[in-house]
Parts: sequence; C-alpha cells; structure tokens
Amino acid sequence: MTSILKSLRMLADPSRARIVVLLEQEELSVAELQEILGMGQSTLSTHLAQLKRERIVDARRIGKNVLYRLRTPSAAERGQADPLMLLLREATAELPESDDDTEALQLVRAKRRDRARSYFDQLAGRFGREYVPGRSWKGLAETLLMLLPRVAVADLGAGEGTIAQLLARRARRVIAVDNSDKMVSYGAELARRHGVRNLEYREGDLEDLPVRDGEVEVALFSQSLHHAQHPQRAVGEAFRILRPGGRIIILDLVRHSFEQARELYADVWLGFTEVEIRRLLKKAGFRNLHTGVVHREARSPHFETILAAADK
Repeated sequence: MTSILKSLRMLADPSRARIVVLLEQEELSVAELQEILGMGQSTLSTHLAQLKRERIVDARRIGKNVLYRLRTPSAAERGQADPLMLLLREATAELPESDDDTEALQLVRAKRRDRARSYFDQLAGRFGREYVPGRSWKGLAETLLMLLPRVAVADLGAGEGTIAQLLARRARRVIAVDNSDKMVSYGAELARRHGVRNLEYREGDLEDLPVRDGEVEVALFSQSLHHAQHPQRAVGEAFRILRPGGRIIILDLVRHSFEQARELYADVWLGFTEVEIRRLLKKAGFRNLHTGVVHREARSPHFETILAAADK
C-alpha cells in the first residue's frame, strides 16, 4: 500500500504525469522529451531522476544517449490492463497540453524515420567547403529564384529589404513590411534607384499588417518572427493576408540560451523549437506543415536555423 501511495503522490504532478504517459507510448531521450514538453533540461532531469528512483521508469544507454521508458508493470506482464495507467491517461487527457504532446510525439517519431534529412544535412554542410569551379551560393540562389512562380509575396519584417529585392526579380509583386520608418525609407529609395518597380514598402507592425485580406500568395518571415511581441498574432496576420491555397514560410532561430541576443539584436524571443513553430501554425489554421533544422553555425554560440512551411 505504501508504494502505491508513493506512486500516486509522485504522479499527481502534471509534468511527471505527462512524462509517464509519453514513455508508455515510446522510449525517449532527454532531448526528445525536452522537444515535446518544452521543459528545461535541469527540471526534466530532476523529474526523470525521481521517477527512476521510485522505479516508475527505467533508463538504458545506447552510445552517448540515454533512453527512458516506462517500467513494465506486473499487470501488463500478465496481459492485463494497468488500472493506474488507465487513470493516468484519462487524467492527462484533461490537461490543455495533451493534444500538443501527442502531436509533438508524432513529430519526434517522424524525425527518427527521416533518414534522408540526416543525409542532406551532411550534404548541405559540405557545400562551399570544397572548391568546385562555377559553384557558389550566389549561383544557387539565382537558380532557385528561377523556380519561384510569379506570385505576390509579402516579406514580413523585411528590414532594408535585401531579400525583398531579390524576390522582386522573379515575383509578380513584393510587399515589404517593416516597423522602422528609416528602414522603409532606405529600402524604398534603394528600390527606386535600381528601377525595381514591382516592390512596395509599407510601414507597419507584424501583428497588425498594412496588407489587405487575401492580398498575397506567399507570406515570408525571414529571421523576423522572434522580434514579434506576440508571435501567434503575427502568424495569424500572415494567415489573414494569404489567399486560399497560399503558403507561409518561416526562417528563424532554433531556441537558444544566448541571452545577449536581446540587447545585441533586439530579440524578443530566443528562437523557437520545432514543436512551438508547428503549434503556432496549427493554431492559426495552417495545414500541410513541414519543419526542419536546416543550418547550424560553426562558431559559438552555434545558432541553428529552422525552416517551416505550411499552406492556407
């Protein structure tokens, strides 16, 4: 009876309950649990240590990784339903994070299956390190621009408009939005000087875009979403300005701990996890979500870049 009461007290904590329900479904590493739960490593490790001490979860090492799993209960070994787990599943289903946990677990499983991504990550890492005559990032960018259909694009948080002006070479029309009047003035003057007539600069906030409903087919956040006070509102605004069938593209930082970025770059958010980005997109109404980490900087603090795309 004492052990049952101790287990009940241990599992009364919502965070530990979520961990146990996840580990019942899949053996997971600390990093994977962090990604799913959005929990700090030290907090998560404390919970896991407590659960392991009470013999609720087991751990095994594979190379450098430690994988955690639910300790097989005697009832399950006899082919019977475990009443404690039945109760725990029902309890966690009432938590607001329940659906997010399920979706995030599916994402982790998908990543495990995605061996091609690992290969192409390595391939991308070699690009530019070895000299090949005629191969350059500029050449690749120009080639990819030719694949862009002639659509209307909104570059949200455009700054001086470097990307907007590149897009304007191929897009039917580009609207560059920034909340800095100096950036807007500078970008507009640069476009005028270079004779770029299909590029329009508009001053405005990411969370209240000066763009009509359904005015564009592509909405782009290029390293700008982490400057929004309320990222969910910004993504919702992108949904509003897109035509049905339009696409949102987000290029941003993976969540990091480089606090100096707040002062150095005026960052409001220290990046986002894939789970957080997918949550923002899903809540705004987007579908056909695709996310992945596409770059990791070699220099400290080793910023990583996440690319996300979804359809309206």
